[in-house]
Amino acid sequence: MVTVLRAAGMRFVIYTDDQQPAHVHVYGEGEARINILDLTVLSNRGMKKRDLSVALVIVQENQRLFIEKWESIHG
Repeated sequence: MVTVLRAAGMRFVIYTDDQQPAHVHVYGEGEARINILDLTVLSNRGMKKRDLSVALVIVQENQRLFIEKWESIHG
């Protein structure tokens, strides 16, 4: 597990043993998985819509960082 970013009270994590598609786990009040290539929500476990919207903006703003980190972990 690699914490890539902390922002807006949330933690953005990439797991070293995860599978495609390239995605980030977002932890705050609840958990969501967001595809870092097309910014789709893969799952949402208890995260409020407002927090999920903020998380999506953060992933979009830092998309290059997440892609580079995913590629460095998963090849």
